[in-house]
Amino acid sequence: MPPKVALDFLDIRRRLQRSTLPDVDRVVGIGSGGIVPAALVAYQLVRPLSILPINYRDPDNSPRFEEPQLLGELTIAPDDDHLLLVDDVSVSGKTLALAKKILIGRQITTLVMKGKADIVLFPEVAECVHWPWNLR
Repeated sequence: MPPKVALDFLDIRRRLQRSTLPDVDRVVGIGSGGIVPAALVAYQLVRPLSILPINYRDPDNSPRFEEPQLLGELTIAPDDDHLLLVDDVSVSGKTLALAKKILIGRQITTLVMKGKADIVLFPEVAECVHWPWNLR
């Protein structure tokens, strides 16, 4: 396996500070990979945070299910119309697509650290990443 690119919290903080983030009512992190990135974004925006428990992959990044699965409930206020949906990585887009389906009727902007989304903090990174919140 090729070595992973190491990004630290300062790299991520700098990218967040330079990014134009939308004005939203709430940040929704996709659990479990998006929990820490969503917390960082919610802190930056000074917005409430909710976690949408969707899972597709094992910790070793192998698919755990054939398709992403909703593993719990999401609680958000009915008047939270504009949401920023955050995950660590989006390659196929399946997890974000399921999340958008669950959140239908709301204005959704997507943000990922790397991959495909409306906002991508590290578009130049194609390799796997060692995130600073994961144990080595």
